[in-house]
Amino acid sequence: AEANEAAIKLARKYSRQKFGENRYEIITAYNSFHGRTLATLAATGQLSKQKSFEPLTPGFKHVPFNNVEEMEKAISEKDCAVMIEPIQGEGGVIVPDQSFLGKVRKLCNDHNLLLIIDEIQTGMGRTGELFAYQHYGIEPDILTLAKGLGGGVPIGVMMARDPLWEVFDVGSHGSTFGGNALACTAALATLRIILEEDLSSRAKRTGEFFMERLKELHRKWPQFISQVRGKGLMLAMEFKGDIAEEIVRQGLEEGLVLNGLTPRVIRFLPPLTIEESAIERLIDFLNQVLIKLEKQH
Repeated sequence: AEANEAAIKLARKYSRQKFGENRYEIITAYNSFHGRTLATLAATGQLSKQKSFEPLTPGFKHVPFNNVEEMEKAISEKDCAVMIEPIQGEGGVIVPDQSFLGKVRKLCNDHNLLLIIDEIQTGMGRTGELFAYQHYGIEPDILTLAKGLGGGVPIGVMMARDPLWEVFDVGSHGSTFGGNALACTAALATLRIILEEDLSSRAKRTGEFFMERLKELHRKWPQFISQVRGKGLMLAMEFKGDIAEEIVRQGLEEGLVLNGLTPRVIRFLPPLTIEESAIERLIDFLNQVLIKLEKQH
């Protein structure tokens, strides 16, 4: 959230200085998640997350994810940026069409909009590339990172192209504990290990194995499973009924921590170093749970 707050501030300040005071609105996607601070909550495209925190920060509008036509229709002279996740994480691990982000990049170029890519969940090797935007052959104007960057130590980072930084003069942004030496040292160590051990490639290989095993379950249990999807080690399984909570509960009893995103979706975000044997244990567990559910029906 803190990294995305910084991105929002930079986009607005740059655009107002370059194009005038009326350039401040940011386009984001329905079903997106950008944080729980007030501005990032307004950017988030999920009413369930925003409930009870109104009035929200103005200056954001939402369009359907993976739909460039609707995004183009929404553009106005007030817009300064598009803020988007390359793969929606909290929204259910929604992977866009291969051409989507390239079209968004072109749209931003054509309308003088900044492209903010939120890689807080997808970044640092998670999807099989260091950054998920690399799957789509584009480059953002502003990039945000957190989560996997610190190896468990809290840190958020906002990066931007050189010309944008010129508007962020002293006092434009900061926080009480921002830039502290411990977090930055942890991030540097994490980044060094990811690069030296090529954990992005490992996530790609292991993710392909994981996906194939999930697809085998899908083929075996079509009456329960509607879809498996994702990239690298960012995967999800969607069910035809509201059984995710029960599967998560049984997982805890077996020492498996699973993430039920919705009543019908379980998300898998294992360590980049996960072994295939651990994946096999999970697959066996899921199979046994589905056997039990079949008997109940």
